[in-house]
Amino acid sequence: MFSLKNKVAIITGGGSGIGKAICNVFAQQGATVCVVDFDEAAGKSTESEIQADGGLATFFKCDVSNQQQVATVIKNIITLHQQINILVNNAGVAHVGNVENTAEADMDRLYAINIKGVYNCLQATIPYMKTTSGVILNLASVASSVGITDRFAYSMTKAAVVGMTLSVAKDYINQNIRCNSISPGRVHTPFVDGFIARAYPGKEVEMFEKLSKTQPIGRMGEPVEIAHLALYLCSDEAAFVTGCDYPIDGGFIKLNT
Repeated sequence: MFSLKNKVAIITGGGSGIGKAICNVFAQQGATVCVVDFDEAAGKSTESEIQADGGLATFFKCDVSNQQQVATVIKNIITLHQQINILVNNAGVAHVGNVENTAEADMDRLYAINIKGVYNCLQATIPYMKTTSGVILNLASVASSVGITDRFAYSMTKAAVVGMTLSVAKDYINQNIRCNSISPGRVHTPFVDGFIARAYPGKEVEMFEKLSKTQPIGRMGEPVEIAHLALYLCSDEAAFVTGCDYPIDGGFIKLNT
């Protein structure tokens, strides 16, 4: 079950965190993985790890906010592999702040990557999926469903991701393209560790525990746990699933509200 053999999968933001975990799990299940990331060192590290484990992976450097770069990378992937079966729009950035202390530059940066980046990848990839079939998975957030303190711009972008998910699912269902999204709660990634270190120097252990307990289950998620849900939604076993957003949050939405 959940085999991705003979599938070509593009994962944006595949150099670290959730994206890296998705790359590794998909490769383990037989996919040919296209690791797309702006960070060349991180992306190549994911590529090397997969290849060292006997998997198939190629790194492509790309700024997803740049439409021309995205179009070029997608064309290069088609030239190399002749097909695209799976697109995971994972690349994204975060911001802490309410509407008053969110600068215009912050809004523009989050829009460019979290919204326009998803749009760019969708627009460049869907024409190739229409000729066969395909699966698209977008990474949203619990912030798209419930109010979270000091996440004004981030919440806005992730709500847009859910909206794009529903629109694409509706528009392309007759072309055998499925589109879903995942809304993780707090996941233990290098970003979280960096944020805690910058914002709470000297109190890292205390704040990690506090943030962990905001999930009713009592801990943060692990990137591989998000990757396992991504695997299901991108596999043939989920062929009857489209147009849905899946919280994976340790009970955060339903048990905190």
